[in-house]
Amino acid sequence: MNLREFDWKPLALVPALALIVLPFVGSASTWATLTVAGLAMGMIVFVIASGLTLVFGLMDVLNFGHGVFIALGAFVATSVLGAMGDYTGSDSLWRNLVAVLPAMVVAMGVAGAVGLAFERFIVRPVYGNHLKQILITMGGMIIGEELIKVIWGPQQIPLPLPQALQGSLWFGDAAVEKIRVLAVVVGAIVFALLLWTLTRTKIGLLIRAGVQDREMVESLGYRIRVLFVGVFVVGSALAGLGGVLWGLYQQNVVPQMGAQVNVLIFIVLIIGGLGSTTGALVGALLVGLVANYTGFLVPKAALFSNILLMLAILMWRPQGVYALAK
Repeated sequence: MNLREFDWKPLALVPALALIVLPFVGSASTWATLTVAGLAMGMIVFVIASGLTLVFGLMDVLNFGHGVFIALGAFVATSVLGAMGDYTGSDSLWRNLVAVLPAMVVAMGVAGAVGLAFERFIVRPVYGNHLKQILITMGGMIIGEELIKVIWGPQQIPLPLPQALQGSLWFGDAAVEKIRVLAVVVGAIVFALLLWTLTRTKIGLLIRAGVQDREMVESLGYRIRVLFVGVFVVGSALAGLGGVLWGLYQQNVVPQMGAQVNVLIFIVLIIGGLGSTTGALVGALLVGLVANYTGFLVPKAALFSNILLMLAILMWRPQGVYALAK
């Protein structure tokens, strides 16, 4: 897309919100800490939501079972990191990353494999019927949570940060937790890869064309069903990656963590515009910033601040900040 044609107004909301809040926070260092924390939280939420953005936006599937892949990724990470104590306990950042990277890869692989089975046995029979999709995928999530309890137990499991990722980086008086920096980097990489794949590659072109006119693409000899299954697997894998980041962010995991995050994910998708990767990024960053700012300024409003944000955005743009995938 031509940069001159791109609508920059929604993206400008993120720095505008940060600047508007600055006078109310007062301290520049506190504001910087809150802002970076909000952006990091937003990036984690984006990684989680990006998978569902693909599944709903490109496949028109309301997957309310998305949360099970989040929880699965987090629990797989506890097992992988627990088996690499020599690396996680080291003061070397590189040794810590050598442990975290395999945890992310394995979590994505397991979540993607389970997502393949989920699509085949749960989602495929209800393509085209949103009501049945909601009911059956919620049931699938409940079953998935119970299976997680069978494997890892029903109790909360700690997921401590690797040694070198603990603590904060200081920029003057502003403190930035190291795990938040990692979350921002991973989120930026995921966004760049998704945007490049969907807009600059043949696979992305076929997927978007299949959404618009499936019969025409299939008449050219391409198997759209296979592509859509691939989209579902990638979406599940991204949820697993987001689960790893969310577990490290919270430093503990519970079987219900995916269901707890589900509401936040759908708020992000509605704010961003269903099916828009760029919109999901903007929505997630706004949600992260608003949650941190209100938690500091008006703690009692923190529980429903994202609902108010969603209402405000929808009053401005009823279809979300970006109605179509960018």
